[in-house]
Amino acid sequence: MPDSHPPSRRHFLLASSAGVALTGMAMTFHANSKESISLDQYKPEYFTPEEWAFVLAATARLIPSDGEGPGALETHVPVFIDRQLKGEYGSAVDWYMTGPHDPTAPPERGWQTPLNPAQLYRKAIPVFNAWCQSRWRKGFQDLTPEQQDEALVALQKGEVQLEPELSLFFTTLLANTKEGYFADPMHGGNHGMQAWTYIGFPGARASFKEWVDQHNVKYPLGPVSIKGERA
Repeated sequence: MPDSHPPSRRHFLLASSAGVALTGMAMTFHANSKESISLDQYKPEYFTPEEWAFVLAATARLIPSDGEGPGALETHVPVFIDRQLKGEYGSAVDWYMTGPHDPTAPPERGWQTPLNPAQLYRKAIPVFNAWCQSRWRKGFQDLTPEQQDEALVALQKGEVQLEPELSLFFTTLLANTKEGYFADPMHGGNHGMQAWTYIGFPGARASFKEWVDQHNVKYPLGPVSIKGERA
């Protein structure tokens, strides 16, 4: 989360896109063909109504709609997260999950909690909502945007008291939000390839080598999804 003088969303997204591409996580996620449904009609596959309300509110603050490009809600980031938690990613099917776990370990030492991602969300959301209740007497989704930003910053900085097994919650939520923003639409997020269009990414085009050496020339062709859909 940014502090009181946040960088532009364009700077945030351009800096993040390379990191997301390197994770390779989206390529392991289970494909789903429901990406055409509107966000208000979507029926969560994993989240409870309370959890869904939180994820809608939280992702909307991490990538807000009031900027130069589309926000998390416009690109259906919550749909992406819901489907991944319902699938193999959420269950950590092919992850090494044996302890010991050290929540203070650096990121390069891997996943440091006995909880899989789906369990992490399920256990952390009510704890965080309880903290918001103690601070403002409201759940996170009912706070003002300014209060939500303050709460997320506190979560990021470790000022919200969480059990050690929940310490990865903010970083996981932020990473999943970025992944949903930039993933191929077949995974539920990046609805209409809006994020790719925004950053000028060609998507899954079979070839665009003629443009590689044309520096400072705007790429004129829109992105293409893995399924061959065009923005």
